[in-house]
Amino acid sequence: MSDRHLLAIPVFNEQRYLRYVLEDARRYCSDILVVDDGSTDRTPELLREMDSIRVITHPENRGYGKSLADAFAFARRHDYDWVITMDCDEQHEPASIPMFLDAITRDDADLISGTRYPGGLDESATAPKDRREINQRITAMLNERLGLSITDAFCGFKAYRVALLRPDDITVPGYAMPMQFWVQIARQGWRVRELPVPLIYHDPTRHFGGLLDDPAARIRHYVDVFEVACAADVDLIDVTPAGCVWCR
Repeated sequence: MSDRHLLAIPVFNEQRYLRYVLEDARRYCSDILVVDDGSTDRTPELLREMDSIRVITHPENRGYGKSLADAFAFARRHDYDWVITMDCDEQHEPASIPMFLDAITRDDADLISGTRYPGGLDESATAPKDRREINQRITAMLNERLGLSITDAFCGFKAYRVALLRPDDITVPGYAMPMQFWVQIARQGWRVRELPVPLIYHDPTRHFGGLLDDPAARIRHYVDVFEVACAADVDLIDVTPAGCVWCR
């Protein structure tokens, strides 16, 4: 029997891209879940107009990490074998989904993680300089401290083996959630394989919100969350700066 796959897409005010991304994604996945994280634009209206799209709606913005945790819990409740996550701002191309599906069939990994920098940091990359440099620094820290061999700590285009997911362990609701998640899966011995995906930034002016718009504050926050996760015995606590939202 073939694996059951769920495509999960967290969104926050994505009226500009939503319809195109979902219509394109339908070409590759029949089961699609959208987690609407308190959108205040036309996103909820557009979702109501689209058939066969499952939706979880947050009454207010709860964060990128919380959106993923809810998607993971949904996948477990509905007995999916794999959940593929992608963004809805056209940074991730639905045309790359078949690559993840093919990688899943190899059955040699528990996390298939997209990488926009398979050869390391590229100075000519279109991503904003501060994001590239922070990604490089955090990726190097994760590799050194956790014994990983990854090239992109923050790519949201991933495929997760649902049976190993522990949604309740994800307590960091915001954009620093990967810092907690990488620690958890390293402890649990997940097999990680990276898959190159295109590096696309249509709007380099998009912001994080609150204190995280300051690159120095952002990297301090990531390191703080990482250190808390490393120090925790079982339950990893929430470390969230004031005014932080998950959007990128």
